[in-house]
Amino acid sequence: MHRRQLLIAGGSLFALSACASNGMDMGGASPASLADDARIGRAVLPAQTPRAELLQPWSGPYEGVPPWDRVSAPKLREAILEGIDLQRAEIEAIADNPAPATFANTMVPYQMAGEPLDRASSLFGVMTQNIGSDDYQAVDTEVSPLLSAAGDEIIFNEKLFARIKAVADGAAAAGLTAEQTRLSERTRDAFVRNGAALNAAGKAELGRINTALSNAFTSFSQKVVADENTFTHIPDESGVGGLPDSNKAAAAAAARSRNLTGYAIVNTRSSVDPFLSFGDDRDLREKVWRKFVNRGDNGDGNDTNAIIAEIVKLRAERARLLGFGNHAEWRMQDTMAKTPAAAMDLMNRVWAPAKARVIEEVADMRAIAGHDIEPWDYLYYAEKVRKQKYDLDQNELKPYFELNNVKRGAFHMAERLYGYQFTPLPKGAVPVFHPDVEVFEVTDKATGRHVGLFYSDDFARAGKRSGAWMTTYRSYSTYDGVKNVLASNNNNFIKAEGDEPILISLDDAATLFHEFGHALHYLSYKITYPALGGTPRDYVEYPSQVHEHWVLSRPILDGYMKHVETGQPMPQSLVDKIEAANTFNQGYETVSYLSSALVDMDLHTRATPPTDIDAFERESLARIGMPKEIVMRHRLPQFNHLFTSDAYSAGYYSYLWSEVMDADTWAYFEESGDVFNPDIAARYKAIILAEGNTTDRGEAYRRFRGRDPDVTALLKVRGFPTN
Repeated sequence: MHRRQLLIAGGSLFALSACASNGMDMGGASPASLADDARIGRAVLPAQTPRAELLQPWSGPYEGVPPWDRVSAPKLREAILEGIDLQRAEIEAIADNPAPATFANTMVPYQMAGEPLDRASSLFGVMTQNIGSDDYQAVDTEVSPLLSAAGDEIIFNEKLFARIKAVADGAAAAGLTAEQTRLSERTRDAFVRNGAALNAAGKAELGRINTALSNAFTSFSQKVVADENTFTHIPDESGVGGLPDSNKAAAAAAARSRNLTGYAIVNTRSSVDPFLSFGDDRDLREKVWRKFVNRGDNGDGNDTNAIIAEIVKLRAERARLLGFGNHAEWRMQDTMAKTPAAAMDLMNRVWAPAKARVIEEVADMRAIAGHDIEPWDYLYYAEKVRKQKYDLDQNELKPYFELNNVKRGAFHMAERLYGYQFTPLPKGAVPVFHPDVEVFEVTDKATGRHVGLFYSDDFARAGKRSGAWMTTYRSYSTYDGVKNVLASNNNNFIKAEGDEPILISLDDAATLFHEFGHALHYLSYKITYPALGGTPRDYVEYPSQVHEHWVLSRPILDGYMKHVETGQPMPQSLVDKIEAANTFNQGYETVSYLSSALVDMDLHTRATPPTDIDAFERESLARIGMPKEIVMRHRLPQFNHLFTSDAYSAGYYSYLWSEVMDADTWAYFEESGDVFNPDIAARYKAIILAEGNTTDRGEAYRRFRGRDPDVTALLKVRGFPTN
C-alpha cells in the first residue's frame, strides 16, 4: 500500500495494510495532461541516486519484482535510514518551490515523493510479518519510531501544508477534474486530521505521542508472536482421540519439527480450533483453550496489558489534542459510518438476536453433554448437535477441500467473474521471501494483457504472525505510467509432510476466498493516483467478504472441490445439508466476533481510558451480557487488529458494516438466477472494485445496486429475525 494512501485513510501513517485503462472515466484527465503533470512533478523533485541496494527500482521481469533474494535485516535498516533522508529532501523541494502552488507542481510530486522508501518499506513489512526472526525484530524496534517521526515531519511541514491547502481550496477555480479535486481535498483534510493545523507546541506533543505509539505497537506485536510460538505437547495418541486423520498428521508433523514424539497443538487458530472441535479429551481441550485465549495475558515477559493501557492513554491524549472527544470520534472521521453511534446502532441491532440464539444453542448442547457447557466445550458439542440435527459431520466435508484445489477454485471464480487468468510461474522464475511461496502471473483473458503477479504464502512458521491477510507490494496507478499490481495472500495452514494432501475446513476455504477477494480488489484498480486506492476501513472488507459466497457455488464444487480419494465432486445432497445448516451456530459465530467489536468501541469511546485492562474487559463484557459459554474471538491482550497499528482501532465493527453490503450483493446475484451473472459481475468490477476511492463509496454502492444496502439481507444470512 502506498505511503500517501495510508495517510489519506487516516490514522498511523505507516500502519499495516490489510491494482491500462478499460475505458472507465478517469475524472476527465487526458493521457497528455497526465504526462505533462508527471513531467512537471518529476522536475520539482531533486535528482537523487540512492546508495542502498534495497532502495533501487525493482528490476527483472513483470515490470520489476521485489528482490527477496537480496534482502537481509542489515540491508533493510540501511535502506530505510537512507530512504527517510531522500524523502525529506523531496518533501523540502515541494515545500520550497517558489512557483505558485498547482496540482502539477504540488500534488503530483507529493505522490512521487518517497518512492525509494516505499519500496524498502514494502520489503520491511513482509519480512517482519512473515519471517519475524530476531534480526528483523531488532530492526523493527529501531526504525518504526523513526518512520513515525518521518511521517510527522511531513504532516507538520507548514509550507507543504499551505501549498496542498491552496490547491484544494482553489480546485474549482483551477478547473481540476473530479478525481484531482477529490485527491486534493482529501489530502488537505487528512493533514488537518493528523495535526497540520496545530501550533508548534501541539505539533511537538503530537509527535511525542505518535513516536510512543509506534514503539508500543512494535512491542505488542512482538510479544503476541512470542506467545503464539508456544504449543501444547501431547505425548501419545490417546490425547488426540476424535481428531480427523489430517489434523493428527499435522500435529504429529508439528511435534517432529520440534524434536518431540507424539503430537503438538501449535498456539494458532488453525491448529487450536480443530482440536477444540473434535478432541475427545475434555481436560486437554481446556488446557489448549486456556493457552490460546491467554496469549499476552500470563503476567510474564510477553504480557501485553501494560502496553495496551499505554496505547489507549496515548490515543485519548491525541484525540483531545486534535479536538475530538475520544479516539473513536477521531478515527471514524473518514469512514462510511462516520460516528461511533452509527456503528453501535448496527451492532446493537444484531447483538440481541445473537445472544438469544446462543441460549438455544447451549440448550441443545447441554442435552447431549449432560453437563454445563464451558467455552472449551462449545465447538466440540456444536459438532455433535450439527450431526444430530442435520446429519452433517465437518469431517465429511474436509476431503473435498484440498488446499491446492481450493486455490484453483478461487482462480476459476476470478476468471468467471472478472476475466482474470492465474498461471503458475516455475520455481525460481522470480525471487520469493520463503521457499513455500508460490507465484502466479495474472492476465486478462480477453486481451492477454498482463495485470500483475499474485504471491501465495500459505503455511504457518515460527516468527510469522497469526491469522490470514492480504497486502500489495505495488499497487496500480497511471499518473506516472501504468504500474502493474504485485499482490499477496498470507495464510497459516499447517503444512503436511511429503506428498500428503493438505485438507482444510469449509471455514478455512471461506477464509482463503476472503483474502483472495482483497487481492481481486487491488488487481481490479483502474485509478490515476495511488493515494485514491485506499478505501474506508468499513468498506475495505466488503469486496473480500462477498467472495466467500462462491465457495459452495455449483461450478466451483463441480470443477475443483473433489474428494481426494474418489475424485468425485461434492454431491448436491451434502451441499443441501450444508445449506440447511447455514445458520447453525450463528449465535456463537456472531457473539464471539461482535463482542470483540463492542469491547473495541467501548474501549475507544471512554473519556478516561482504563488502566487495568483485564478488569475493563470483564466489566465491558458484563455490561453487554456476554454469555459465559463463549469468549471473545480476540481478547484484548492478543488483539492484533487494535494494537499493532491504528488501522482497525475503533474499527473492528467494520466487518459487520461491510457484511450488510456483502449480504445484499450476494442476494442481488442470487435473485438474478445466476451467481456468475456476467452483467452484474461487470458492473461490480467497474464500480465497486476498480474505482478504488475515487468516488464516495456509499454513492458507488447506490450506483451498483440502485439503492442503499438493506440490513435485512444480513439478518437473513445469519438466520436472525428481520422484524
